Amino acid sequence: MATGLRSLIESGTKLWLDSIDPEFLRINRERGATGATSNPIIVTDIIRTGRFDRELVALMEKRLGDEQIAWELTDLLVRQAQEVFRLVHEATHGDDGYVSFELDPLLEDAGRNLPHEERVRQYVALGKRWSAGHTNRMIKVPATPAGIEALRPLAAAGITLNVTLIFTPRQYRAAREAVWAGAQQLSSRERFKSVYSIFVSRVDVYTAQKVPALSTAAQGQVGIVLAKRIWKENTDFWASRNLALRQEIVFASTGTKNPSDDPAKYVQALAGSDIETNPPATNQAVEQSGRIISRSVDQMPLAAVLGEIDRLVDMDQLEETLVREGVIKFAEPHQGLISLIAQRRAILRTVPAAVTPTPA
Repeated sequence: MATGLRSLIESGTKLWLDSIDPEFLRINRERGATGATSNPIIVTDIIRTGRFDRELVALMEKRLGDEQIAWELTDLLVRQAQEVFRLVHEATHGDDGYVSFELDPLLEDAGRNLPHEERVRQYVALGKRWSAGHTNRMIKVPATPAGIEALRPLAAAGITLNVTLIFTPRQYRAAREAVWAGAQQLSSRERFKSVYSIFVSRVDVYTAQKVPALSTAAQGQVGIVLAKRIWKENTDFWASRNLALRQEIVFASTGTKNPSDDPAKYVQALAGSDIETNPPATNQAVEQSGRIISRSVDQMPLAAVLGEIDRLVDMDQLEETLVREGVIKFAEPHQGLISLIAQRRAILRTVPAAVTPTPA
């Protein structure tokens, strides 16, 4: 009987990796991963290792600015990851094998004070720019007001979308309706594909801090309950649409934040359908545990627990807080990436020997 990640895959889950680090990609592709997601934190961690200094120097020689270099390196890393999963994409006729590319998180930076309409315009323009020529690249758009408004024109342009920073059914519903409205403008929906990323563990961090009145049976379960409700609604909605490709939920933020939690808590709870994108450490823990992961995605807590969650958790407040924090959690690392490029630039100008070869 299969154990670890293999049992997760056999339960019906598509395993993706929440990293585009070449070494983690190699390890997890061998374990059965069929796609990957990225964000500014991941890119920063890779560049900080110095493994891409040679590429950084080449971009410096083109006289590109720090922010331009940050985007060029992000594009390079995502393209390399796309190649890892290219055969999966071909074998599944476009239903799997994707790598997600995060659009500029600074569009939501309050300090820039961009008007709503300008944010929408830039999401659409950047989505078209960074998707051009890439068959197995997904464009990540956050479920903010501007992001959601940009989904319809992006879907109408045939862009494969990963809607992120979803925490509540309301957000999911608004995103899905916008994507579907855009998709209906396509001359053919044979290649239409979209996914909706539910950030699970962040919800439980929120309730631990903001809803201490939850019982021990309900505390730590809210993220799972919301994710399963959204998964069920998504499954039911698309079942009658007769599309060639599956429109799926991505269970994201599956690494546990509470040190006392089982590292496989969210992996097990959401196993059995659609996609889990797990951090390398979570995949490692599941693989080494030797445990058997079985389908649980359609199993809900007791009705009393569900009633308690519905009664005590203010979903509007949860959504407002977590979206605001989520935007910051991507904007600050992207600013950090730009600063890191500037630091590496200064070092590499004075110490050419610091340039190390990129792994094959």
